Amino acid sequence: MSMRGDGFCYRNNAGACVDIAGDAGTRLSAGYSSHTREHTLYPYVTGTSVIALKYKDGVIMACDTGASYGSTLRYKSVERIKVVGKHSLIGASGEFSDLQEVLRCLDELNLFNHMYDDGNSMGPKEVHSCLTRLMYNRRSKFDPLWNSLIIGGVKKVNMIGTHYEENYIATGFGNHMAVPILRAEWCEDMTFGEAVKLVEKCLLVLLYRDRSAINKFQVAKITTEGATIYPPYSLKTYWGFSAFENASKDSIEDSMRLLSL
Repeated sequence: MSMRGDGFCYRNNAGACVDIAGDAGTRLSAGYSSHTREHTLYPYVTGTSVIALKYKDGVIMACDTGASYGSTLRYKSVERIKVVGKHSLIGASGEFSDLQEVLRCLDELNLFNHMYDDGNSMGPKEVHSCLTRLMYNRRSKFDPLWNSLIIGGVKKVNMIGTHYEENYIATGFGNHMAVPILRAEWCEDMTFGEAVKLVEKCLLVLLYRDRSAINKFQVAKITTEGATIYPPYSLKTYWGFSAFENASKDSIEDSMRLLSL
């Protein structure tokens, strides 16, 4: 893997530098070329929070399936959790088209890696390293990918290339509303069932408070046996709180106290 001034490159056995994330005018991918510059000047179709945490046997990741067009909740069945190779999951908040570009780059990296036919495949740390460099490179060219990414539930990368490692992570609004719950209730020896209940509690809190969230969620897990992405489902909700029915009746402090009961 190498960096150069005009892109993010993969150097093959022949010594050729294949540009997988450079300028759209010079990029070659799957046998075609593009002669127009492609920039996401501002995110339009966006997804909200992604939550991920470690449990006893692996990593669990969850998010809803909504995507907003501006302030309109336009799409209801968008999958923002994907399997990368054999050992990793990726979840993304932010611009959906930029997520597709990230997945395209990862597909090409996996293809090149598969062509070596040496029995090795990229793990979460390798995927994280590639995406850290990709995000920082695009940001440095003032053409960022407008995403916050969680890789395998172990490492997080955002649109300006900063990254860190944690036992539990949330992006978007979940970084403010879900992380305090995870801090209070997460433990290292959780079973998968306990991890699902904790994630569902966080998703329900976000559903009540985030206008971009919808009641249709997807959960994925990855263990030593492989990755599994479960079909979307809904959670049981209750909207009869007085703070929801008459928001002007109580002060902000009273409303938050009632919602936390």
